[in-house]
Amino acid sequence: MTSTAERVPGSAQAAPGPRRGPTGRRGPGGPGGRAGRRSLTSSRAPLVLLAPAALLLLALVVYPLVRLVVISFQDYGLRAIFTGQAGFAGLTNYTNVLTDASFWPVILRTVLVTGAMVVGTIGIGMAVSQLLTRLGVVMRTVVSVVLVLAWAMPNVASSLVWQWLFQPFYGVLNWLITQLGVFGDHTQDNWASSPGQALTIVLSLVIWQAVPFVALTLYAAQSQIAPEYYEAGALDGASAWAMYRAITLPALVPTLLLVTILSVIWDFNVFNQIWLLTKGGPEDTTLTLGIWTFVKSFVSNAYGQGAAIAVISTVILGALTSYYIRRLVRSGEEDL
Repeated sequence: MTSTAERVPGSAQAAPGPRRGPTGRRGPGGPGGRAGRRSLTSSRAPLVLLAPAALLLLALVVYPLVRLVVISFQDYGLRAIFTGQAGFAGLTNYTNVLTDASFWPVILRTVLVTGAMVVGTIGIGMAVSQLLTRLGVVMRTVVSVVLVLAWAMPNVASSLVWQWLFQPFYGVLNWLITQLGVFGDHTQDNWASSPGQALTIVLSLVIWQAVPFVALTLYAAQSQIAPEYYEAGALDGASAWAMYRAITLPALVPTLLLVTILSVIWDFNVFNQIWLLTKGGPEDTTLTLGIWTFVKSFVSNAYGQGAAIAVISTVILGALTSYYIRRLVRSGEEDL
């Protein structure tokens, strides 16, 4: 006599169970089969690919930063360099730096110089990117190549070229001004000896090197704007400035925030150009945090105080850029 479970096809006992291999594990489609191993391998693949970059960041960023913080709490001087032993100084280095008469003037000067560099770079970069959209293919290619060459030039080499341009007696700019005959004889004019002129040559050099990156980045973003928007604006009778303000600028906001963040970081940490041109002078006109850190560490041999200044610089830079990073993330979320 046949049981009820055998007669009913949908019965639980009538349904065949999953096939198992000789070892009792599920078949190829189960968690222990090929699909499971493939899923596990694919989940580990990103970790394997990111591991070299993570190790590089640990070696070049995290470890030096941790070492910097440690030195800032130590009595680290010439003796520590030769013996490898440095005593614990607590907050003494930070106290000496914060109570130094040069601290607040250097902070204010660094912020002002950085702001001038960023504003000049972004303003000229936006103008050059707009110019690239109006040029023909040949001229646009020529200008782009020139921008890339200027940007790729090492800052040490460009600083030496700037020294030659503004050099007394043999400087090209002094010779050109003298030949114009409008401002008199400027052959012996030493730009690095005057506070205003020294600041001018430093700002011009940094901005000249930074404009190509900003201009090409903004041009790449501007070239992605659909031409239909400009066609609609032209049909409505909008001027070129009105279309730039209503169409181009809103589309460039995320890219502008990005290049602004990068410009703040780079200009805040400028060292080679200032040191090679003015060494922080004259009258401390170009003495920024980067120069002051170097002077404290390698001129005064107060490495602990130099490390403390570097840590304070990192904190200030993080505070300055956090606002722009939040704006950048927020603008990216709004575009989604």
